[in-house]
Amino acid sequence: MNKLFFFAILLLTLSCKTTSQNSDTTPTTIQVSAADYLKYIQADEAEKQLYVFASNEMEGRKTGEQGQKKAAAFLKDFYIKNNIASPLGDSNYFQTIPESFFRTGSGIKASENVIAYIKGSEKPEEVIIISAHYDHVGMDKKGNVFNGADDDGSGTIGILQIAKAFKKAQEEGNGPKRTIVFLHVTGEEIGLYGSKYYTDNPIFPLANTVANLNIDMIGRIDPNKMENPNYIYLIGSDKLSQDLHQVSEDMNAAYIRLDLDYKFNDDKDPNRFYYRSDHYNFAKNNIPVIFYFNGVHEDYHKITDTPDKIEYDLLAKRAKLVFVTAWEIANRKDRIALDIVK
Repeated sequence: MNKLFFFAILLLTLSCKTTSQNSDTTPTTIQVSAADYLKYIQADEAEKQLYVFASNEMEGRKTGEQGQKKAAAFLKDFYIKNNIASPLGDSNYFQTIPESFFRTGSGIKASENVIAYIKGSEKPEEVIIISAHYDHVGMDKKGNVFNGADDDGSGTIGILQIAKAFKKAQEEGNGPKRTIVFLHVTGEEIGLYGSKYYTDNPIFPLANTVANLNIDMIGRIDPNKMENPNYIYLIGSDKLSQDLHQVSEDMNAAYIRLDLDYKFNDDKDPNRFYYRSDHYNFAKNNIPVIFYFNGVHEDYHKITDTPDKIEYDLLAKRAKLVFVTAWEIANRKDRIALDIVK
């Protein structure tokens, strides 16, 4: 009996030693999720960026004018400094839109979309486009600047924060499986020209474009939502793909927990917001879309839309929703399914 007991203890000791040795030499598999990179989307940094981007120096970022060129340079500098490449090659981040593309007689000068990307590690030919317009309406005759801090400085800076988070993931060996494109379009305020030019002259084939997540105003609170600011209006998520809508719902429930309000998604909505921002040019090409929107407010298209009125924590939280949604679309096994072909 004693001999058997001793033998059992010896086997147990050897087994524990072997397990310990194996644990020292065998790497542990770590499950990486979108949550690991949410910390890189930062409200304080977004505030610093937006105070520059929506400053008087940018002259209201009117399409084709000097202020818009300065804003484009600001975006290009960000991507270069953060080592996020352009699909156009070298240091060329601009998709030039010729003057002839704009309305005849409008006097609108040539302009630029700004584009950067992170190449997918497994399915690089499939792309998710995260977009926002960076133009605004310029200055009035008295020289007052329409800063456009919310419209759409908030969406523009939101994309920069999202891009930084994806870049950190890539640097740690956890880059997206599908390609993520960061598209800053011009000419939105004068008729969605930048996004139309891109879809007419795509850098990546539209057939390979899985989804478009478009951000247009995420820094303010709708006056009707003051008692519940933890919200975001979503438009279009279920119009072409129930699959995309479900991913959006699931990722919000798992990570962000905003109140997703579909008030303006109604086909009978008199505001017709679904047709009024850049996602629509993608939707027209049968690409599933989500439009992220905080609603209009008293400073919409006024010189009072300034950076001091932005809710930066809320801007960051809404940008995080876009990030986790893009993360899931980029890394899931199957491509987002298209339900309806128009």
